[in-house]
Amino acid sequence: MTRTDRLTAILDLLAKTGQVEVEEIVSTLHVSPATARRDLDSLAKRRLLTRTRGGATTGALAYDLPGRYNRDDHAEAKQQIAQAASGLIAPGAVIGLCGGTTSTVLAQILATREDLNAPSNQPTLTVVTNAINIAGQLAVRPNIKVMVTGGILNPRSYELVGPYTDIIMQKVVLDIAFIGVNGIDPDVGPTNTGEGEASVNALLASRARVSYVLADSSKVGVRAFATMDGYNFTRLITDSGISAQDKAAFEANGTEVIVAGS
Repeated sequence: MTRTDRLTAILDLLAKTGQVEVEEIVSTLHVSPATARRDLDSLAKRRLLTRTRGGATTGALAYDLPGRYNRDDHAEAKQQIAQAASGLIAPGAVIGLCGGTTSTVLAQILATREDLNAPSNQPTLTVVTNAINIAGQLAVRPNIKVMVTGGILNPRSYELVGPYTDIIMQKVVLDIAFIGVNGIDPDVGPTNTGEGEASVNALLASRARVSYVLADSSKVGVRAFATMDGYNFTRLITDSGISAQDKAAFEANGTEVIVAGS
């Protein structure tokens, strides 16, 4: 396990209950107590946690999110998908991140990547997002430039939507966009439960050179309320839970399917 993987795993442990002890890190990650303490100190310096005697707590950090962000549904799959997405992002890139649980995990990984935290006079990454929880999470990273799209806040998803978002998005050009969905179907394509989120996601994708849908396999075959009109869906990152039949159906429709963790 690399140091970046370790730091991400510690943040995942912290997110479950709001606190983590050195002993838990030692037993879970199979590291020495000294390594666990150094990792906690490193995360504390980055303001990603608050150190306590023998461990750490979240304090008033970005993990205080709506309930769906704190549930552990398909956590391992989402972690694998986010790791695969992170591997596509080179230092210096301009990326788009919509809201959602998998995008939030990706933001956590980016916040602890060593190459993105190396001293630099220029941004090591530029992130355009309509999710205020992701913006808040990355705002403490001095090397990551964050642009928030603006718009009307949806309190259920922490995403900004509406015509003001559209106006801002027309002013940017992205290298890669990562799109979260509530459902993904080989015939219908990606869908969201809210039409506002679907519209912003389609626009975010349209401003990027390439775009990827991030969807764990539980969302495959699901059709939510709103389609993403105008989105040319051609790339999907999912997990090994996708069936061979579904994977073949996506590929037959011209979609590249990346199976994370395989």
